[in-house]
Amino acid sequence: MVSFAVEPPSSSQTFDLVINYCAAEQRGTRVLTDTPSVDIKGLCPGIEYMFTITRRIQSSQTYVRVVTAPIPPLLLSVSDIRTDSVTLSWEPPAGEVQNYTVTCCRGEEVIQELQTDESSVTIGALRPGQQYLFSVCAQLQNGHKNEPAVTSAGTKPDPPAACIVNDIRADSVTLSWEPPAGEVQNYTVTCCRGEDVVHELQTDESSVTIDALMPGQQYLFSVCAQLQNGQKSEPTVTSAGTKTHVECVLENLGLEKHYNEKLCLNKMLQIDEKTMIENNVMSNKDVAWYVLKKLMMVNVTARSVKCSQVSDSNCSENFDNAILDLQNLVTSFTSACTMNPLDIITGLFLCSDGFVQQELSLKMSMCQFAVPLLLPNCDTNQCTLMLWALRDIVKKYRPKFLSESKGFREECIVHSEIPMISFVRIGECSLSKSEILNKLLSNSQQYHDIFVHHNMQSGDCPRTISNGLAEITWYLPCGNKNIDIFDEPVAVANLRGDISSFETQFSFLCQTSSAVFVFFDSLEYKCKQLVALKGKAEIFLIGNHQGGKICLKALHKVATELGLTNSNIIMKTNQMNDADFVDKLQKTIRGAIESSKMRMPIEQMASTAHELGVHVDEDSPECQKAKKNADAITAEINDMLKFKETQLPMQGQMWNEVTSLEKEGCKLRKAGSENIDEYRFNLDEQIRDLRKKQNSFGISDSMSCFLIGISSPLSERCFFLKWLRINLDNISREKLSWLRELYKEKSKASNSNEIKEIDRQLSNSSLGTEHFFREMGQIYEASVSLPENDPSRQQLQHLPRLCAQLLLDGFPLELVDGDASNIPLKWVSDVLTQLNELVSPNNKIRVITVLGVQSTGKSTLLNTMFGVQFAVSSGRCTRGAFMLLIRISEDIKATLKCDFLVIIDTEGLKSPELAQLDDSHEHDNELATLVVGLSDITIINIAMENSTEMRDILQIVVHAFLRMKEVGKKPKCQFVHQNVSDVSAHDKNLRDRKLLLQQLNEMTQAAAKMESKEENKSFIDVMDYDPNTGNWYIPGLWNGNPPMAPVNAGYSEAVYELKKKVMHNLEKCESSVNDIVEFREWITSLWKAVKHENFIFSFRNSLVADAYMRLCTEYNKWEWEFRKDMYSWVTNAETKICNIGIVAEKPDIGEVLTCLKREAQTELCKWETALLHNLTDYFRQTEGHVYLVERYREEFFNGAKILRREIESSVINQLTATAEIKQAMEKVDKIKDNHTKDLEERVCALIEKCRKEKRTMTDQELDEEFNKIWKTTVTNLDKSVSYAKCKNVFAQVGHELRANILHKGSHASELVNQKKLEDCGLDNFVVKPEGMLKKIKNTAAKLLHFEDGIMAAQKMADSTITACQQFILEKLQRETDYHDTYIQEILKIIDEKLLCNQQLKTDIVFEVSLKQHICGDASRRFQKMHEDFMHKNDPYTCLSKNKQKFCTDFKDVFNEKDQCQKKANEFTNLCLRPAVETFLTRSLGPDIVSEMLTCHQFNTRTVFQYYVLLNLISNENFDKYLNYIDNYENFIKEWIFQQIVVHFSDTCKISEIENKQLQLCMKNITSAINQATKTNGNLKEFIDDFCKDLIDKLVISQDALGAFMILNNANQEQFAYWLTKCVKEMIQSLQNKYKKTPFAIKLNSLSLKPHHELSDKMIVCGQQCPFCKAPCEAGGKGHTEHWTSLHQSQGLGRFRDNNSVKLICDICSTLVQSEANFRCLATFFKWHPYKQYAKIFPNWKISPDVSLEASDYWKYVMVKFNKDFANAYNAKPAEIPKPWKSIGQKQAIESLKAAFYIH
Repeated sequence: MVSFAVEPPSSSQTFDLVINYCAAEQRGTRVLTDTPSVDIKGLCPGIEYMFTITRRIQSSQTYVRVVTAPIPPLLLSVSDIRTDSVTLSWEPPAGEVQNYTVTCCRGEEVIQELQTDESSVTIGALRPGQQYLFSVCAQLQNGHKNEPAVTSAGTKPDPPAACIVNDIRADSVTLSWEPPAGEVQNYTVTCCRGEDVVHELQTDESSVTIDALMPGQQYLFSVCAQLQNGQKSEPTVTSAGTKTHVECVLENLGLEKHYNEKLCLNKMLQIDEKTMIENNVMSNKDVAWYVLKKLMMVNVTARSVKCSQVSDSNCSENFDNAILDLQNLVTSFTSACTMNPLDIITGLFLCSDGFVQQELSLKMSMCQFAVPLLLPNCDTNQCTLMLWALRDIVKKYRPKFLSESKGFREECIVHSEIPMISFVRIGECSLSKSEILNKLLSNSQQYHDIFVHHNMQSGDCPRTISNGLAEITWYLPCGNKNIDIFDEPVAVANLRGDISSFETQFSFLCQTSSAVFVFFDSLEYKCKQLVALKGKAEIFLIGNHQGGKICLKALHKVATELGLTNSNIIMKTNQMNDADFVDKLQKTIRGAIESSKMRMPIEQMASTAHELGVHVDEDSPECQKAKKNADAITAEINDMLKFKETQLPMQGQMWNEVTSLEKEGCKLRKAGSENIDEYRFNLDEQIRDLRKKQNSFGISDSMSCFLIGISSPLSERCFFLKWLRINLDNISREKLSWLRELYKEKSKASNSNEIKEIDRQLSNSSLGTEHFFREMGQIYEASVSLPENDPSRQQLQHLPRLCAQLLLDGFPLELVDGDASNIPLKWVSDVLTQLNELVSPNNKIRVITVLGVQSTGKSTLLNTMFGVQFAVSSGRCTRGAFMLLIRISEDIKATLKCDFLVIIDTEGLKSPELAQLDDSHEHDNELATLVVGLSDITIINIAMENSTEMRDILQIVVHAFLRMKEVGKKPKCQFVHQNVSDVSAHDKNLRDRKLLLQQLNEMTQAAAKMESKEENKSFIDVMDYDPNTGNWYIPGLWNGNPPMAPVNAGYSEAVYELKKKVMHNLEKCESSVNDIVEFREWITSLWKAVKHENFIFSFRNSLVADAYMRLCTEYNKWEWEFRKDMYSWVTNAETKICNIGIVAEKPDIGEVLTCLKREAQTELCKWETALLHNLTDYFRQTEGHVYLVERYREEFFNGAKILRREIESSVINQLTATAEIKQAMEKVDKIKDNHTKDLEERVCALIEKCRKEKRTMTDQELDEEFNKIWKTTVTNLDKSVSYAKCKNVFAQVGHELRANILHKGSHASELVNQKKLEDCGLDNFVVKPEGMLKKIKNTAAKLLHFEDGIMAAQKMADSTITACQQFILEKLQRETDYHDTYIQEILKIIDEKLLCNQQLKTDIVFEVSLKQHICGDASRRFQKMHEDFMHKNDPYTCLSKNKQKFCTDFKDVFNEKDQCQKKANEFTNLCLRPAVETFLTRSLGPDIVSEMLTCHQFNTRTVFQYYVLLNLISNENFDKYLNYIDNYENFIKEWIFQQIVVHFSDTCKISEIENKQLQLCMKNITSAINQATKTNGNLKEFIDDFCKDLIDKLVISQDALGAFMILNNANQEQFAYWLTKCVKEMIQSLQNKYKKTPFAIKLNSLSLKPHHELSDKMIVCGQQCPFCKAPCEAGGKGHTEHWTSLHQSQGLGRFRDNNSVKLICDICSTLVQSEANFRCLATFFKWHPYKQYAKIFPNWKISPDVSLEASDYWKYVMVKFNKDFANAYNAKPAEIPKPWKSIGQKQAIESLKAAFYIH
C-alpha cells in the first residue's frame, strides 16, 4: 500500500486527479475527486512503482517513484534448542531479499548480530539455561530493510555434571552431582533395573540416596535438572551395582580387597608399624586387623572390640551433663562398635586362605573360643564345612577311665570319635542360647565366654553375614570328678540364626549330632522343619515359659508329631533360676550322650556335607593332590624306626658318625702321639668313606615323593607339607601313646633293660617334616663330595634353591640338627646363598633368638610373639635350632634398617634326654654360643620355679656372651621370667634382680677366668645390660586348669609388650645390619669355631677379617697423613733454621728454636686430635661391621698416642740438633763473612785507586795485584782463627751410654767402665753364654735340639745392629755435624729391641755388651763425620775454594764488564741448584711412599704378608725362603726395595713426581723473583728480599751466597731477567739429569728412604710366632696382642725331634687344639700343654686351623724344600705326612688366599 496526500486547490476547485502507477508486471489507475488523500492498495511489497499524478484541470503531471515497504520474514520460529545454541527458521518475505540480519539479545544487551542469506540460522556460543530475544530483519536487493520479526527462547540447561556414585551399600546407592548453570528448580532422579523403572524421585539437593534396592544387582541411574523457567536438561546417566551383604561388611572392615585375593600367612605375619605402636581402634576398618592381631597373639580379649571415638564420645556426654536428666541417661549410650564379633570372625575367615584359617582356628581353640564348623556365605546362600581349618587342632584330655592311671589322650580333633551335641533355635527366642551354653560348659569358678552372646562387648550389634554360622567347641575332661562337668569329651555345636532360614545347616547338624537341642518361644508355624528331620537325631526342645509366649497346645502337637516325651522337653519355669536350668540341661546332655551311639568324627562329616550340597574346604584340587602325595609317603610307615632306616638312611647313624669325626678333627682328643695332619687326614678319609656310603643309597622312594611334592606350585607345595606334617604327627601320636602305656607296664616290673629299650624307642619315635628336610640336606651334602661334573651331583643342584623358596614362603629351616648336634654347613650355606639371590638387593636381616631350659615355653613364647608355629615333632620338645624368616613391612624397613627378621628357636638347654651324655654341657655351650653369636637380640627364657637350673643356664649364657664380646659382637639381651603373675612383680623382684645381677657378675668372673679373659669383671663388661629394663615378667600361660583353660590374657599382653620392647631395641641397635651372605658367613665361621674347645682364641671369619682390614686401611691412611705432614713441617722448620743469617735480619737461634717447638706442639696436637677424632667417628659407624673390631678400639687409640709421642720425639730431636749445630757454626760463619768483606774492601780500594789514577792494567798485572791482596787476607785469617776445636765424640757417646745404663744398677756401670768405647765395635758382635741367664739353660737347649737361646739372641743382636747402622747411615748421608740426640736415638732403638725380645731371658751382660759394641762403632763413624764437617766448614778452606772466582770477578769489575748474565748463572749454579737438589732429596721420599701406599699390597700388614708369600711361592727360591724365616726384617726391607724399583721401572712415574716437585720449586723461585723485583733498590736488597721469600722453602748455602755477593756490580733489573732464564735452564738441566740417573741410586740418596718407611709400617712390632716364627700382622702401634693369619711348620722355625733330630712337621695352629705338649726356654724346658700356650706366651693369639687345608701353603713349602731346610738347620729331613705330598702349587696358593681372606 502507498498513501498519497494532495494539497487542496487554492480555489474552490474540486479535486480532480488521476493517479496512474505501474511496475514491472502491475499497472493501475485511481481517480481522486473529493478527498485530499488516497490509499492505493493491492500493491506488491518491496516493489518500485512509478506514480504519475495528473490534474485534469491544469493538465499538469507529477512523477513519483515509490518503493513499497518489504514485509518482515514470515513464520519465525525456534526449530532447535540446545544448551549453548538456538536454531531459528523463517519463510522468506516477498521480494528479492539480499540477506537477513539476525540479532540476539539478553535483556537490553546485544549478545550477537550476524547476517545470513539463508532462511535459517544457528546462533552458538550461548550460555546454558538463559532466556534470549531474537530478531530477524530482511534486506532487499534494492537496499531496503523490513521490520524485524521477533521471537524469544531459552537455552537448555546443562545436565548435572560429574555425577558420581558416592556410596554403595547392599540396599542403597548414594549419588551426587554438580548443579548446572542457571536457577534449578529441582532434579528428577530415575533408577532402572534393566527396562524396569524401579524408582523415580525429585529433589532440590545435589545428592540423593536411593534406598530399598536389592543387594548384588546392577542399576542404571539418570539425573535430569529442571530450571525455574521450565527448561529441562538432558539426563546425566551412570550405573552402579549394589554390593552384596558380604562385600558391604568386608568394606566396613577394610577387608574388601582380600575377598578375592585371600590373606596369606606371609602377609599376616610380617612385621609392620602396628607391631611397634599400639594404635587404638578408631573405626570399623581397624576392627578386623585388631581382632586378627589379638588372635595371632592368642589373646582372649580378641573379640572384645571397642572403637575409641565412640567410647570417648559416650564418656564426654556423661561428663558434660552435670544435671539430672534421666531420659538422656536412658537414650544417650551408643554401642562401642557397630560390628558384631561374629561378623568380624566370619569376615576374617571368608578373606583368608586355608592356612590362615587353620591358624585362626588353632589360636581361637587355644583361647577356648568356639570355632567355625560351617562357614556361611550369605551372598551365595552356601556354606562350607571347615574340615581343613580344624585339622591343626590337637587336644589332650583325660577321660574317666584313665583317671586312676593318670594317663591321657592326645588326638587330632577331626579324627576324634567324640559325640556332638548341637544347639539351634526356631523363631525368636527370649533365652540367650549362647549365654546358656557358656554357663553349661563352664564351672562356676571358671566361667568363660566360649560363644559370643548378646551381653558381651558388641554382642548386641545385629548380625549381617554370620547368620547360618555353625560354631563348634569341645568340652574335655581333666580326670578330676570335682571339676569335670562331663566325664567324657563332648563336642558342642551352635547354629546362629533361625533354622527356618538355614535348613541345610540344620539338616547337617541333625545328621551328624548325637542330639539336637532346639530353643523356642513359639511353635505354631515352625514345626515343619522339625517334623521333616524326625529320626535323624534325638530332638530336645528347650523353651522359656517365663516369657509367657509358649502355647502348650501347639507344643503338645509338635511333641506328639516328633514322638517326644517329657524327658525331651526342658522348660525354664518361673520357679527355676539359671543355675538350676543349666544343671538340668547338663543332666539331659549326659543322658543323651549315654543313650546315643552316634560318634561321627569331623573328618567323616565330609560325606554328609557332600550329600547336602555343602562345600568342604578340602575339596580344592591342590589340596587333594597334595594329600594324595603325602599319603603315598606315610602309607608306607608301619614301623617308624624301620622306615627311617630304609627311607631316610643318610641321617641317623651315618650322619652321627660324620659329626663325631668332624668334631674329633677339631678337638683332636684321641690323636695321642700320632702326627696331627696324618691323624686329621685319616679322619677325613673316614668321612669321605661315609659320604660314599651315603651316595650309594641313592634317593629312596619316599624321598622321591617328597622332592616331587615340594617341587610343585606354591599352593600345592604348602598343602603337601601341611598334609605330610599332619600325617606324621598322627602316626607319631599313635606310636608314642602305645609306647607310654608299655613304659608304664614295664616300670611296674622294674626290668631295666626293657625300660631302657622302650626309652630309646620313645626318643626315636619322633618323625616330622624336619627329618625329610634333614635327609634332603644330607643327600645334597653327600652329592657335594662327588666330582663337579658327576650327573648325580648335577641333578641335585636345584635342592638349595628349592629349600630357599620354602624358607621365603615361611617354612622353618633346621639350622642345627638336634639329633646329631651338628650343622650341615654346605647345605645351609648354599640354601642361604640361594635365598640371597631370590631377595637381593632387599637382603638385610636382623636376628632374634630364644634360649632357655627345656620345657619352659620358649617355642610358645616365640609363637605368641610373632604368630608363627615352629615345626615341633609330636610328643617331644624342639631339638637343635630352627630358623624362620619374617618379612618386614615397607613402612618400617627404614626404622629397623632391615628387610627380614630371622627368628631362631632352640633346643632347651639342660635337656634330660642329653643329660646322661658325657658331652651334654659341651653341647649346650656350643648351641648357646652359636645362636648368641648369630643374634642381634637374645631372649633368655627363665622359669622361676627351679633356681638350680636357672643358675646352670645363666652360666652357659654368660660364657656365650663373653665369647661374643671377645669377637666383637655385643648382642642385646632380654631376660624373661615366666610364671610371675603378680602385678607388683617388677617392684617386688627388685631384690631378685639385684641377686640375679650378682650371680651374673660371679659367673662372668668365673667364665672370664676359664676363657683367660679376666679383665671382664662384671656382666655389664660383657654386654649392655640394665637390671631394671633388661628383665621381663610374664604370668603363666593358662588361666585355670587345662584342658578347658583358655590362654591367660595377662600372658598374651605381657608377651606383646615384650615384642614391642624387642622391636624398640632392634630399632636402637647400633651394630651393622648383616645381609644374608654375611649371616651365612657368621653361621659357617661360628660353627667352625665352637667345635674347637678354646673358642676365644680360635674365632675369626671373613667378616671380622674384612672389618679389621678396613680399619687398618683407614688407620694407615690417617697415620701416613700425620707422618707426611709432620715430615713436611719439620723439613720446612729445619730449612728456616739453616737459612738463619742469609738475610740482613738475623734472629736469635734460641728464640727461633723455642718458637718452632711451640709450633711443633700445636701441629702435633692438631694431628693427634684429628687422628683420634677420625678413630672415634669410625667406631661410631653402624655400617661396615665396625662393631666386630670394637675390641681393637683401645689398641688403635693407644697407637695414635704412641705415634704422636714417637713423632714428637723425632721432631724435637731434629729441631734441637739442627739449631744447636747452626748455633755452633755462628762464630765460624762470622769469621768467613768478615774476611770475605775484608777481601772485597781491599779489591774495591785498588780498583778505585786505579780509576782515579786512570791507570790500566793487563790481566797478568791484575792477577799479581789480586794475589797480593789475597795473601794479606789469608795471613790475617790465620792470625784470627781461634774457633772451637773438634769434639771428642767418643767421650760424649760414652757419657750418654753411662746415663742410659745408670738406672740398671752398679753392676751395669762397672761393666761399662771395664772397656773403653774406642775398643768396642771393631769386630763382629758374637753372643757368648755369659750373656744368657744360666749356662745350664743353653746346654739344655742344645740337648733338646731346639733353637737355643744363644742363636736367638745372636739373631736379635744382629737385627738391632742392622737397625742402628741404618740410622747412622742416614745421619752420615746428611753430611752434618754430630749431635748427642743421635746417640740417644740409637740407645732408644736398642732398648725397644730388648723390650720386644724379653722372652730370650738375656741378662745385663748381654745388654751392656751389645750397647758398647753399637756405640763404639757409632762413635767412630760420628767422629769421622764430625771431623769431615769441621774441615768442610774451615774458613780457610771455604775462602780458598773461591779464590779463582774472586779473581775473575775482580777483573770483570776492574774492566767494567756487564756481570748480569754471568752473575745470574753463577747464583743459579752456586746457590739455587744445590738448594733445589736438596729440596728434591727431601721431598721425593714422601711422594714415593704415598704412591706405593696406593698399591694394594701395602694396604694393610695382612695383605702385605699375603703378597710377600705369594711372591715367594711364585719364585720357589729356597734361599729367599730361608732369608724370610731367619732374617725377616732384612728380607722385608729388601723385598720392599725391589717392589719400589719394579713399580717405578716405568720412568714416567718417577719423572712425573720429580717434575711435580721441580715445577713447585720453579713456581716458588719465580714468585720470589717477582716479589723482589717490586722493591726498587740495589742488588743486595734484591737478593735479601729474594732469600727472605724462600727462607722456609729452600736451603741456600750461606758460603755460596757470600761468595756470590762479593764484587757484584750487576744491575738489578737485568739480573732478574737473566736469573729467570737461568732458573728455567736449571730446571730443564735437572730434569735431564734425573732421567739419566738410575732409580735405585736415587732411592738410596733420599733423605726419607721409602723402603725404610714402608718396612717400618709393614713390620711394626717385628714379633714372630714363638713356635713357627710366622710374623705378627696386628695393626696399630698400640697393639698388645700378636697374631698372624698363617702359621707354618715348626720345623721351619728350627724345631726338631728330641731323639731323631728330624725336623718337626706339626703346625702350631693345629697343635693348639690337640692334646700335645711342648717345652722351650720360656717354660724352663718343662712340658706344657699346647692348649694352654697362652699362659706362657700371653701376648700371642694362635687361632686353630678350622680345616685340614688351612696351612697347605707351608705344607707345600715344607715338602718342596724339606732337605734344604734340614741341611740349613743341621738336622735331618722331616717325615712328611702322606696328605702333604699331594698338595700342588695351585692348591697352596688357594689356601693362602683363604687364610688371608683375599677374594
